[in-house]
Amino acid sequence: MFAKMGMKTLHVILLIFLSLFGAFCYSLPLSTRGRWIVDSETGSRVKLTCLNWAAHIDTMVTEGLHTQPIKDIVAKVTLMGFNCIRLTYATFMWTRPDYGNKTVAQSLDSMNLTQAREGIARNNPQLLNLSLQDAYEAVVDAIGANGLMLVLDNHVSKPMWCCASEDGNGFFGDMFFDPKEWIEGLTQVASRFKGKPQVVAMSMRNELRGPRQNLPDWYTNMTEGAKAIHSTNPDVLVLVSGLNFDLDLSFLNTTPFGLTLDNKVVYEAHWYSFDFTQQWQTQPLNRVCGQCADEFQREAAFLITGDNAAPLILSEFGVDVRGVNQDDNRYFNCLLPTVADKDLDWALWTLQGSYYYREGKAGPEEVYSVLDYNWDKPRDPKYLERLTILQQTIQGIMSSSLTES
Repeated sequence: MFAKMGMKTLHVILLIFLSLFGAFCYSLPLSTRGRWIVDSETGSRVKLTCLNWAAHIDTMVTEGLHTQPIKDIVAKVTLMGFNCIRLTYATFMWTRPDYGNKTVAQSLDSMNLTQAREGIARNNPQLLNLSLQDAYEAVVDAIGANGLMLVLDNHVSKPMWCCASEDGNGFFGDMFFDPKEWIEGLTQVASRFKGKPQVVAMSMRNELRGPRQNLPDWYTNMTEGAKAIHSTNPDVLVLVSGLNFDLDLSFLNTTPFGLTLDNKVVYEAHWYSFDFTQQWQTQPLNRVCGQCADEFQREAAFLITGDNAAPLILSEFGVDVRGVNQDDNRYFNCLLPTVADKDLDWALWTLQGSYYYREGKAGPEEVYSVLDYNWDKPRDPKYLERLTILQQTIQGIMSSSLTES
């Protein structure tokens, strides 16, 4: 599968995969119990160790299908030791027929992405003439067929690269973010994928942000969104995101969300090197790490503690895998032990080594990707080795650290 990979590296990854195989044995659906995500049938903990995979950008076609048969891409995810995908989407693909009814070929042709179209014709010809909605579902089915779980993430309303404070996608009432249309989109997705057990969760919105942010609208709309998902598909977990680019859930310390949805509510947060304190190179690492870890605890991780503890998934984090960004390098040395100590569920940014189109450019590279530009092999096998500390399930459902921070 990884044709260009050395045998030693492949051997290491296979050992990692085999050591984690037992963690992939679960029955679905999932629920919550205190701060844990659990198998609804057995009550045993299920730790989500996910990769993000983008399908929300301008083309609305899941990235990378021009490079490999989809089954090969999905197999690589499993081989690298992940057990789930956070698959993004844009609301308009589900709510506006002039978006979602386009075929994959028509979407790519409308942007003159000839090479991407030809690549999909070679590697995934069965998808080329499907509507964008049907092609998305085909990806969901391929992921499930390989034993992986899915979190379906409403990343944006209008398909585009995310995120800027004033891109029209940031908060309820923005140019492209009509709350009623958003609810309609969540309901359509919940209905479309009801009965597909691999879809274990739906994330209501990625990185709420911008000058319109306010708590009354957050509580009103997030409550309505959660209820809409749960009433349509009561099997899925509902992921609740905060404010300020998914950094801030601190307001729940004083005014709780108030919904459990029959033990289906999970909270999500993000953490990159450019979040929180930004002094990675100008202050001693221990000091900066301690400050950032404390801020992450105050803003989000407090949710996993106390009498009303709830699960928290770190649904985006990551670094420039080339190793050239010193802020990223120092941040990652801080994040790994911090997240491992809390034994959080998580979703790494990201799988895609390249994009069909991003921010006005065809075929740009993604340097935060676990795969190389051609999606052939891991960008850096040592990076995958470092992630194994997070892929392990360290604490169990009966752990004495249930109330520890």
